Amino acid sequence: MAKVKRKRPTRDEFELEEIGNTLVEAYDEKTEVILDVWEKGTVQGNIIKMDSRTKLIYIEKDSKVTKVPFMDIMKVSVL
Repeated sequence: MAKVKRKRPTRDEFELEEIGNTLVEAYDEKTEVILDVWEKGTVQGNIIKMDSRTKLIYIEKDSKVTKVPFMDIMKVSVL
């Protein structure tokens, strides 16, 4: 039986813009964030890089770097 790939929930432009603005603000102010990531759960740490070419957000926590695709971010909370 073929594996069914679940489709990522859609968000409107306003939601995506709000997430983007929050990420940029947290990056500029070097504040810690908690990201709710689609199918991966939560990722917590500081944003060390935002790559517009690959659309990846680099989050560092305890010297471990996690790459999160922007489109997989469902919610951003700033600590």
